[in-house]
Amino acid sequence: MRPRLVFVHGVGGPRDAVGELADWTRALAAGMHNAGHSAVADGLLGGEFDCRFVHYADLFRPVQAQGSAVEVDDEQAAGILLELLDEVLAGLSESLPNTPHAQHDAQVARVLAHARAEAAPQPQEQGTMAAVRRALNAATTVLSVRMFRGLGQWTAPKLMVRDLGQVARYLARRETDGSGLTLDARIRIRVARELDSPTTVLVAHSLGSIVAWETLHEGPVPVRLLVTLGSPLGMRTVVRPRLVPQPPCTPDRVGAWLNFFDHDDPVAVRPRLEDDFGPNGTQVRPVSRRVDSVGFWVHPARLYLAQPGVAGPIAEALRTAAATTGEPSA
Repeated sequence: MRPRLVFVHGVGGPRDAVGELADWTRALAAGMHNAGHSAVADGLLGGEFDCRFVHYADLFRPVQAQGSAVEVDDEQAAGILLELLDEVLAGLSESLPNTPHAQHDAQVARVLAHARAEAAPQPQEQGTMAAVRRALNAATTVLSVRMFRGLGQWTAPKLMVRDLGQVARYLARRETDGSGLTLDARIRIRVARELDSPTTVLVAHSLGSIVAWETLHEGPVPVRLLVTLGSPLGMRTVVRPRLVPQPPCTPDRVGAWLNFFDHDDPVAVRPRLEDDFGPNGTQVRPVSRRVDSVGFWVHPARLYLAQPGVAGPIAEALRTAAATTGEPSA
């Protein structure tokens, strides 16, 4: 059996799973080369490993609520959306001292403070659309600042709120289908399908790290190495209390867990997960490591995968597994 490498994506619109797998694989191979693992990188590009890309973006189909512009029509999800937006805005505020653009411009900090005020729930305003309007107003304020325009894939306020809304919809654990399965359960089923036999490395990005962590708690199949990238798992007020199961800990069948974060990634709030996640039965707990990418928007998975510090441990896990199974890249 070839060593298996599974990728789990995060938020965003419709995806080309084949194209994404190729892009992520190329980025990881580049990181492996720079980390001194050229043989494993060549094997990765040459098809020596069983590489899979879990695709679930299509499950976030647009809801049919009248007037909904960002695919959120549940009051509970809308409330979570505002909490998530506030966490991201706080993360952007904390990263300002590290950007040359903001060092001499206090106006940017004032704009972010104003956006957080816009996103704050108001007692006199209730209902889903009121919350969505507040989120859109705050996103519009943030993206009006030149340095924030086009943050990653957020070229418009609606896209920013849509993506954060996907995290909120997952954590709301509603939107049942005809068989009674909630949206979050359907997403985890997608991941579980690719974990039907022992997996060498599971790489999960952004929302995908929440999905993967919960899926691993449900499944009996061992994973040698769990790698989380730009993870929001450390959001203590929004994400952590809503995780299942509680209290949060390392899934039992995980042999090692590496969590990578960039100091300027506003999604990876409270990134040192070992402070909040307990060990599993074999005393495995997350180990968080910082990486530094160039640019202001450092959240994309490909930037993380191209980091030698991220790609190196993945290469080592694949090389060890290949040696065990007698694959050529051993």
